[in-house]
Amino acid sequence: MDWTQLPLGPLQTNCYVLSHDSKCIVFDPGSEGEQLVEWLNENKLEPLAILLTHAHFDHIGAVGSLKQTFNIPIYLHEKEEQWLGDPTLNGSSRFEMGTITAPEADILLDEETELTVGPFTFQLLHTPGHSPGSISYYFAEGGALFAGDTLFMGSIGRTDLPGGSHEQLLDSIHGKLMSLPEETIVLPGHGPATSIISEMDSNPFLNGF
Repeated sequence: MDWTQLPLGPLQTNCYVLSHDSKCIVFDPGSEGEQLVEWLNENKLEPLAILLTHAHFDHIGAVGSLKQTFNIPIYLHEKEEQWLGDPTLNGSSRFEMGTITAPEADILLDEETELTVGPFTFQLLHTPGHSPGSISYYFAEGGALFAGDTLFMGSIGRTDLPGGSHEQLLDSIHGKLMSLPEETIVLPGHGPATSIISEMDSNPFLNGF
């Protein structure tokens, strides 16, 4: 199984495509929908689902294009069910990025359980703090964590947006993410990949440096 990082849009939000043979999962298609559809077709990949780590505008801008083209289900935490269609909740009106909306989610997630889509199985980790419905998807078979805007290389997600909480975010990271295997690759919503051990050792937000 392979994953590809595709930074999209003005904020260079990381969309990830996790593939096996010709099947794939698309995480956080944030922008540039036509180009993303073209890339998937050029690589002869068949998307099975869109998995959203959360519903901020920079993570959902290309959801409609993928949904229209491939007619695949959208997964999202139930706490952000209304955000996809509401620019005041998803933040696009706040940041003057134009009105960004997406189709409603087909499957609302509310439990920390296993999620299997085609050949892919994930452990769902509810990691609020950056937003109330933030989910991190742990892909044990590939030793990777699709972390959204919860944890970055040398940093953590911002908590000054509606529904954010610095204390809750740190609880999520320490309680859920730092207990994963140290060699786990962390695939964040922005910036380069990192690992649990790297952030455990050197992230100043987690170590008080």
